[in-house]
This record gives sequence, structure tokens and C-alpha cells, in this order.
Amino acid sequence: MKIVVCVKQVPDTAGGVKFNPDGTLDRGAMLTIMNPDDKAGLEAALRLKDQHGAEVTVVTMGLPKAEEVLREAMAMGADKGVLVTDRVLGGADTWATSTTLAGAIRNLEYDLIITGRQAIDGDTAQVGPQISEHLDIPVISYAQDIKIEGDSVVVERQYEDRYHVVKAKMPCLITALSELNEPRYMTPGGIFDAYKKEITVWGRADLKDVDDANLGLKGSPTKIAKASDKVRKGAGEKVALDPDESVSYIVDKLKVKHVI
Repeated sequence: MKIVVCVKQVPDTAGGVKFNPDGTLDRGAMLTIMNPDDKAGLEAALRLKDQHGAEVTVVTMGLPKAEEVLREAMAMGADKGVLVTDRVLGGADTWATSTTLAGAIRNLEYDLIITGRQAIDGDTAQVGPQISEHLDIPVISYAQDIKIEGDSVVVERQYEDRYHVVKAKMPCLITALSELNEPRYMTPGGIFDAYKKEITVWGRADLKDVDDANLGLKGSPTKIAKASDKVRKGAGEKVALDPDESVSYIVDKLKVKHVI
């Protein structure tokens, strides 16, 4: 079995975020981490590797420094890393990003593609399903459990207060929740081996079946009207009530908002 995992290097929001004049994130100026949902997807792939002997290839798109998350993934147990980087790909929205990643994945053999549900720097949950559309393969989103049965994948798909059990023949794409598992730590030996391995680096010329009109900032239909690193919150409503009245007041507010 061959598994491709898409991961993203995202800003470590604890260290603050910075923006370029055009409203896009200044990724080169921020501390970064592997996106949590993607890390859970990677762990799921590594567990399938442990169970079935799969080969795991990790793909990321970003600046040259995004090589760091590929090294981390290989230190955890991934076999190969592919970095897609090119100036013409910068500033991509979800459409341009998914187009780029699909163009890279067309160079690879795969039975299963795993992405995170969404990235913490965008929260759109669009890139994974869009990749599946570009590649014309089934997608199962919001996975909270993954099993392999023959040539099919069986997924528990989270759905509000329950889950659906969905089965699809491979090749298939799955988007993983961060709650899917507890990712393993890198090992000292894994770190040493990861830095001995070569990272494959692809640019625009290596992408298959993509149009320049769908790449980078110019190929992104999403336009940012305004960007800010801090969201100001209102003062809220202040009331002075005795304890019994306070309880009734809070319960009424929760009912109005359909929380209870």
C-alpha cells in the first residue's frame, strides 16, 4: 500500500502572526509548527504502515523552510518527503493550493491520500475535498477512525452527536480530525535518519495537468478585503442581579442561543 499525506507548516499562533501589505500571511517572519489536523493524519498513516507495511510519502507546499515539517514527519516514521515550492505559487488560496497539490500528487503512486480536516491559519476545510475533485477520487471527511479492509477503507465519520460508518474503494482521500489519535513523538534515531534522507523538491515545472491561471495569488479567486492579527471584542452585557436571578438570566440566554 502507498499512502500520501499532505501536511502544512502553519504559524504558531502563540507567537503572534504577521501580514504582508497585500493581506497574505508573512510566513517567513513567524514561528511555525505542523498543522495539528495534518499531524493526526500523518499518525493515522504511520499506524496503517505499522499494520500493513505501507509506504508513506509526505507532501507539503510552502516556502523552502517548510522542509522542516517534512523532516519532522520523517523523524516520526514517514519514508519520503516532497516539498513543492516556487515563487509563482505564493499567496495561493484554497483553490490554487489544492490545484498545486493535486498537480504534485499526480507524479506519485497512491492508494490512499490523507489530509487534515483544516489548517489553523485558515479554518476553511476546503483543500482536502478540492484535491479529491481534481484527482477524481472519492473523499471521506472528518475521520475519527480509519481501517483497511481488502481494497477498501472503512471510516468512522464524525457527525454532530454521532458518527457515520463509510466505506469506499481505494484510491480514496480522507480528511482527518485532530481527535483521531495522539501523534507519536520523534525519536533520536528517527531524527538522525530523517536528516540523512533527501527531500524531493518540485517547482512549477514539475506539476502535472495544471494551468498557470489557477496558481498562486493571481490564480486565487478568494480576495482578502482586510486582515488583522487581533480581533477586538465588545464589552458585552453587564448586569447586577442576585444569585437566583442570575441563574434564570443565564439559562434564558443559553436557550435563546439554542445552547440548551
